[in-house]
Amino acid sequence: MNGVIAAHRKLWEESMREPTKFWERVAAELEWFKKWDITLDDSNPPFYRWFVGGETNISFNCLDRNIKRGRATKVALTWVGRDRQSRHLTYWDLLREVNRFSLALKSLGLRKGDRVTVYMPMIPEAMIAVLSVARLGAVHSVVFSGFGVQALAERIADSQSRVVVTADAMFRRGKVIPLKEVVDGAVERAGSVESVIVVKRPGIDVKMNRSIDYWYHDLLSEVEKAPVVEPEPVRSEDPLFILYTSGTTGRPKGVMHLHGQYMVWAYAHNKWLFNWGDNDVFFSTPDIGWINGHSYSIYGPLLNGATVLWYEDAPDHPHSGIWWEIVDEHQVTSMWVAPTAVRLLMRYGDQIPGKYSLRSLRIIVSAGEILGEEAWRWLRRNVAKDRDDCAVIETWGQTENSGFIAAPGGYGIAGAIAYRQGSVGLPYPGIKIGVIDDGGRELGPYERGNVVVYPPTPPAFMYTIWGDPDRYVRTYWQKFGVYLTGDYGYLDSDGYVYILGRVDDVVKVAGHRLAPADVENVASRHPAVAEAAVVSVPDPIRGEALVVLVTPKISLNADRERLSEEVRELVRREMGAVAYVERVVVVDRLPKTRTGKIMRRVIRAVLTGSELGDLSTLEDDASVREVLEAKQVLERELSGRS
Repeated sequence: MNGVIAAHRKLWEESMREPTKFWERVAAELEWFKKWDITLDDSNPPFYRWFVGGETNISFNCLDRNIKRGRATKVALTWVGRDRQSRHLTYWDLLREVNRFSLALKSLGLRKGDRVTVYMPMIPEAMIAVLSVARLGAVHSVVFSGFGVQALAERIADSQSRVVVTADAMFRRGKVIPLKEVVDGAVERAGSVESVIVVKRPGIDVKMNRSIDYWYHDLLSEVEKAPVVEPEPVRSEDPLFILYTSGTTGRPKGVMHLHGQYMVWAYAHNKWLFNWGDNDVFFSTPDIGWINGHSYSIYGPLLNGATVLWYEDAPDHPHSGIWWEIVDEHQVTSMWVAPTAVRLLMRYGDQIPGKYSLRSLRIIVSAGEILGEEAWRWLRRNVAKDRDDCAVIETWGQTENSGFIAAPGGYGIAGAIAYRQGSVGLPYPGIKIGVIDDGGRELGPYERGNVVVYPPTPPAFMYTIWGDPDRYVRTYWQKFGVYLTGDYGYLDSDGYVYILGRVDDVVKVAGHRLAPADVENVASRHPAVAEAAVVSVPDPIRGEALVVLVTPKISLNADRERLSEEVRELVRREMGAVAYVERVVVVDRLPKTRTGKIMRRVIRAVLTGSELGDLSTLEDDASVREVLEAKQVLERELSGRS
């Protein structure tokens, strides 16, 4: 472990001491059509621009560059469909398809700088679409295929997209989910769309508007013998993509990343952590509609010449062992998982992954939300099989900074992982993380507070909010003059980062600040609990009291009332009287975003009767109804006591 920490410190200190020289060397590992004039333009903080004046193209670096390096016949994408059919696209195959679709987009009048909304399931054409948009120097806005009409319309309208790429429908847990009809409603409301391109996936009947709708396969048939579409030279400081994140109120934020600097970071931080070899297979489970899907399902692996694997359907369909079956069948060596998916699979019991070998796995990476102690132990015991040659780690980052910016090791050293349980690792090169109190005072090791990143920000970071730079300053920089992540946590004496939850989720009981992770980790130790969420409600004596929501494991037929009392007693015993729990409520599902993050603010709003705020990213309306029912039970109990 000490060797890994030393390697990290050497690389990190170099990146902080001479940042421009450091990032010049990293960027030089990629290909540029024109070298940059200025490595870092920090003349207008907090709007930092890297490699200014340079010209490149990320699609070229993902495809053409790898083919020139002898990877033409190497598999770039292995795709596993819902019926277990699979497709293998080599780097040459992918370039050929991207070239054809790029020509089709050009035939519709798409130009450099135009915006394209991609609203698709996890099928190969989704990767082709994203890379084609980037190849033409246009800007993609990928919207998760689970969003409804209004959420999609808002994102199309805000980006002023001229083109939408979608599918007729998608498969999810045995059901056919229409997509084209959602697009039709959104396009009608948005008003800017000139062309809609539809991939035929299930092959359902859809309404096609002859004035703007085109079948994907028809467009490609017209360019069967397509001339080569040379990648558009794009300035480093031009936008590559917009990716929307929800706010508690108001319209979603369009996080805008710049072409050159995102490319450099996506390449480098994947290389430092995974260090993929020629025979590695990377199973990337995040949907392309969120940042981990951009950086780990598309750009990061391809920039490094790796083989990435996608699975089309849910992690428990057609059976609860499908992920582990895919790992064995395709000899997966590295895997990216979301904590919410892990906790879903935990509900089916330990025996499911026990049916599979999983010997090929060398690293399992979790991101998106706090994994938690029990979920980590479950992965370590049941998936990694407690092997020394398979690491289970957490990383931490945000949409705003391209993915993870802290991780436990890597740095180009094969197998070099120094994980500390509960930590998301060490700040990656160029990232200076600190913790400050509400007054802006810097805190020492183990002191809890606001997690911040000090300027200037490295290439990982967003440039602004699309069309609203003032909102960017207000949201992230105005309060403390440094980048405010919105997360609550601490650093240990070696600089390891511990994230305990969102600052807005921290509760104060009898004058003591408690992070959700503190209580949720304890509640999750109960053998019948799969997942827990903690929020606070007003209390006349303590100021705030805790309400804990837990979901039971499917494999156990738990007595819900008994489980509630046992979890309450467990928290009281382990954390003491300071963590006063008003009630433990057992529910079948928790309100989550479509990327798997627990929406604690929604739970709190329901329990306190407050405004729910922006629900566009809510995964399942039924989860809110369950919380509402829990509130009614809680109110009856409280009135009964009085």
